[in-house]
Amino acid sequence: MSNCAIVGINWGDEGKGRMVDLITDKYDAVVRYQGGGNAGHTVINEYGKFALHLLPSGIFRQGVVNVLGCGVALDPENLLREIETVREKGVGIDESNLKISDRASLLMPWHRDLDGLEEARLADKKYGSTRQGIAPFYSDKYQKKTVLAGELFYPERLREHLAELLEWKNLTLTRVYGAEPYTKEMLEGWLRDYAEKIKPFITDTGKLLREAAKNGKNILFEAQLGSLRDIDLGIAPYTTSSNTTASYAPNGAGCPGLRIDEVIGVVKAYSTCVGEGPFVCEWFGEEASRLREAGGEYGAKTGRPRRVGPLDIVATRYGVQVQAATCIALTKLDVLSYMDKIPVCTHYLLNGELTDEFPFPAALPDAEPVTEYMPGWDCDISGCRSWDELPEAARNYVTFIEENIGCHIGYVSVGPERDSIIIR
Repeated sequence: MSNCAIVGINWGDEGKGRMVDLITDKYDAVVRYQGGGNAGHTVINEYGKFALHLLPSGIFRQGVVNVLGCGVALDPENLLREIETVREKGVGIDESNLKISDRASLLMPWHRDLDGLEEARLADKKYGSTRQGIAPFYSDKYQKKTVLAGELFYPERLREHLAELLEWKNLTLTRVYGAEPYTKEMLEGWLRDYAEKIKPFITDTGKLLREAAKNGKNILFEAQLGSLRDIDLGIAPYTTSSNTTASYAPNGAGCPGLRIDEVIGVVKAYSTCVGEGPFVCEWFGEEASRLREAGGEYGAKTGRPRRVGPLDIVATRYGVQVQAATCIALTKLDVLSYMDKIPVCTHYLLNGELTDEFPFPAALPDAEPVTEYMPGWDCDISGCRSWDELPEAARNYVTFIEENIGCHIGYVSVGPERDSIIIR
């Protein structure tokens, strides 16, 4: 048995979905263990191009069981839409290859409402939410005021529970935000149209994973977002509302006893960031626009233009440490082919002193990037399939990153397709 976690090293959007899709053929199960529909994992394979938000990226591989663990913000409405979109492309999804933890909490429609209302209240101080209800959902979860997916099988208890939550939630909606209240009839309609339809997928996934481990099956854990968006270790308050680290994977999967043998951290060959918050190496103007267009840097969920800049060694090294990464997948190296010289943020300047340590969040706005340049390769590398086929300048760039972040780069992506990969 070998268990692996694929995680983001930076701000998210690094290319985790394409890595899960690539190596899933070596695994028996793929588990999403945190987050919700607020980010997209882009996958390109023989079925087409997909932006997955809740479905694990192993859903395209026959014989693989895909699990949504108890740590996931389970949005039945968005999940059903996503299932239909993927099915339309010829991918089979049923209760044999998709399992939902009975201990996963349901993201209710009022969570999305509250997300938008709070961002509107914050105005220019907003956190950059995708307005998918994630922060209100996790807030309610830790207040013990959510509905577990398994409660759908206990309708009488569920009705009592929802009545209690409805009274409590309407106080916030009406008195804090002046919004319209929810009614019992609205919730009954939502349950009928969405929640009831996911019941065939709901099961005791903790038991399923324990049995898989006992039988020597290989399990792959798929994270959402990246190290710098972790609720505890990220750039607070501009984080997501869950733990994005590999160490949380067994717990969020609902099987805390599972051991992780390998952590593959995914890093882009340059830096991107969706949302608000400090981004030390950020570029602006024409320089940023050119890189954004070359890389197609627009949010898979929101369509928002991503903030871009050179690879940030300081932030990446911190992300490697936070994730305890054992191997790195470097994605989108081909995007840099248009550059004559390749910029790298190698240090920060903070309070007049050079530092290689990632600063405390409150100090980040005062940090300035120290940029060095490496020779570019000025040719198309998207057809390269071996290390030796890469130009020397591209190989030097990869090894420079590897030496400075302190982790072996085992995968180099030179295109979005499944086979556009170099394995070292």
